[in-house]
Amino acid sequence: MDKLIIRGGTPLSGKLTVSGAKNSVLPILAGALLAEGPVRIHNVPRLRDVATMIALLRNLGADVAGEDTTVEVTQSSVSRFRAPYDLVKTMRASFLLMGPLLARFGRAEVSLPGGCAIGPRPVDQHLKGFEALGAEVELQGGYVRARAAHGLRGCRIALDVPTVGGTENLLMAATLARGTTRIENAAREPEIVDLAECLLAMGARIHGHGTATIEIEGVPALRGSEHRVMPDRVEAGTYLIAAAATRGSIRLLNGQPSSLGVVLQKLEDAGAAIEAMPGGIALDMAGERPRAVDIATAPYPGFPTDMQAQFLAMNTVARGTSRVVETIFENRFMHLNELSRLGADVRLEGLRTAVVRGVTRLRGAPVMATDLRASFGLVVGALVARGDTVIDRIYHIDRGYEGIERKLRALGADVRRVSEGQPTS
Repeated sequence: MDKLIIRGGTPLSGKLTVSGAKNSVLPILAGALLAEGPVRIHNVPRLRDVATMIALLRNLGADVAGEDTTVEVTQSSVSRFRAPYDLVKTMRASFLLMGPLLARFGRAEVSLPGGCAIGPRPVDQHLKGFEALGAEVELQGGYVRARAAHGLRGCRIALDVPTVGGTENLLMAATLARGTTRIENAAREPEIVDLAECLLAMGARIHGHGTATIEIEGVPALRGSEHRVMPDRVEAGTYLIAAAATRGSIRLLNGQPSSLGVVLQKLEDAGAAIEAMPGGIALDMAGERPRAVDIATAPYPGFPTDMQAQFLAMNTVARGTSRVVETIFENRFMHLNELSRLGADVRLEGLRTAVVRGVTRLRGAPVMATDLRASFGLVVGALVARGDTVIDRIYHIDRGYEGIERKLRALGADVRRVSEGQPTS
């Protein structure tokens, strides 16, 4: 099992190119099953979760060919409709195969999803939506089995909560349903807009994506197409936060400032000078320690839960005391104990609020990653700590951050990866 060793204390400085968005490419890869022709996807990041989704597509019989950051999916040989537990257990986004399989082939059998252990993330909204579209759904032996022998039919779906995965799954399913489907209380994340733009290129008829109400007029078939995945706003925000924590100055290329509104505002509140322009974002702390800033996570366009751990880590070395409120997932503070091992002064108030009292500097120590985003929170802590920090279980990081040690080194960080059995000093 690989580990990262980071010697902290160096401000991040330089230029960095943002990779394609993990949270876009996974539903887009799943959505490629809807087309009757090859779907060519550009700006695909090389991540463990992407490799898992490709393995799932191949397991179904699809042909997936890749070259550098471009992947082409051909569906003509799909002959299996079961996504097995062994693959699904590692990644929650695997459940996004349900909608495309059901819409295109009339049946699907997908294991209940796995992924990070950050609290309950039920799929009940997905299943209620599939049933409203006319599918027969049952849960048996840890698998969700769904059938629509005579196809899906358009309907009104009012989501109880604006679930991102539920919105994506039902959006994809509705593209081939007979009639019009109206999804109300839909999630509004930029990644959903990116998925919809890919589906539109395939011939879907979609209106209102990016708003709380999406209308889909079903079509008989979708065609092959090309699509370029949007830049990863979570990766962009993560590196901006890391630079702010280290009192650094960086410039992100292939960034998308419009998708980071509240994050950029909070970084400015922390004392960062932000320059946003088309295709790029620059941050400069002018060597100053950040100011403590309160945050509360919320669905888009609020502060993203996927950047909570990183911002909290920055607050551990900020001037003043901050409160970090997690409203999305109830178990997303597992990184607090590990940050405390680095010398952070942080305590929980109830289950959803962390109170962070900033200290001048953290100190290196062995820590363990607990989930994808919390793992980069530990990286932020390690970058500002005096001495060496060893981060174990970094397979979490590899699920969502492409080439982390390469990118950090490009910004001047002292970081190396070691494998099981290699010396850490």
